[in-house]
Amino acid sequence: MALKHVGRIKNNRAKVVVAYRTIPNDAYSCLVVPTAELASDEHDTLIKAVESAAGQEAGELYEVMQRTTLPDGRNMLKGFHQRGNLRKFPTSEIEMTPNTNTAILLSDLNGVIAEQKGIAVADLAISTTEAAAQYEAPAEEPVNETPAAPANDVITDDVLAAQYRSQADALFKEAKKLREQAEELSPTKRTSKKKAESVEA
Repeated sequence: MALKHVGRIKNNRAKVVVAYRTIPNDAYSCLVVPTAELASDEHDTLIKAVESAAGQEAGELYEVMQRTTLPDGRNMLKGFHQRGNLRKFPTSEIEMTPNTNTAILLSDLNGVIAEQKGIAVADLAISTTEAAAQYEAPAEEPVNETPAAPANDVITDDVLAAQYRSQADALFKEAKKLREQAEELSPTKRTSKKKAESVEA
C-alpha cells in the first residue's frame, strides 16, 4: 500500500516526513521532519498522523499536524517548529518513498502535481494546500502575499500565522458549503422539535 508524505534525504537516506511539499515564495524548497531526531513517543505520534485516514487524504501533512497534539500536550506543528524539527531542504534533495519499491524526487512529484493542476510549479507555493487552492483567500490576507520563509532551517511565526489564516478561511468556507449540502439532503427538523415541545407542555 502506498503511503503519502514519507521520504528520505537523497544523499544519506535518512528518513523524513514531509510537512510542506513547497513553501511560500519558494516552490523549490520544502520543510521536512527527520524522524530519527524525534523522541520515540513523538515519532510514534507523527507516524500515526501520517498513516491516519486524515493524513492520507491531506494534500499537505501540515494540515493534519496543526490539528494533532504531541504526548506532552503541545500542538505538533507549532512544537516541531519551535524546537527546530522542521528542516528546510531543496525539493531536489528529497526522495518520496510511498512504498519499498518506489522512490521519486519531490521536485519531480511537484512537477507532476503542477501539470495535473494546469499550473506552473512556482504556483504551487502560492497556496500550499488543495483546500486553499479551491477557494479565494480573504482580501486582507491574499495567499500570494504570504511572507517568504527565511533561508534558515525553520519556518517563521509570520509564515506559520499566514498559513493558519489561510487554512481557517478555507475550512470555514468548506464547513459552510458542507452545511448547505447537508441542509439540501436533509433539512433541519426545527418544526418537529417545536411540535414535540408543545406536546410536552
